[in-house]
Amino acid sequence: MTTARSLHRLNKRLKPLIDFALKEGWEVVRTAGGHLKFTKPGLPPIYTGSTPGDRRAGLNARARLRRTDRAIDPKATTREADADG
Repeated sequence: MTTARSLHRLNKRLKPLIDFALKEGWEVVRTAGGHLKFTKPGLPPIYTGSTPGDRRAGLNARARLRRTDRAIDPKATTREADADG
């Protein structure tokens, strides 16, 4: 089992992104080049840098994960709307 701690390597901005991905069922691995690769069965892989270039990098990667999930599972938008109230 890969842990968020072993993946974010002291970059505290990545930990929330990794925690979110693991909670949503994504598998997260570090590539040979040091990037993060997010995979989920039936979905294309998503890559992101392991050293965010700006303060929004983690948020942008999180949005990509959610959009990819929603593109395949239209019920995901309904669940999010219900959770928002």
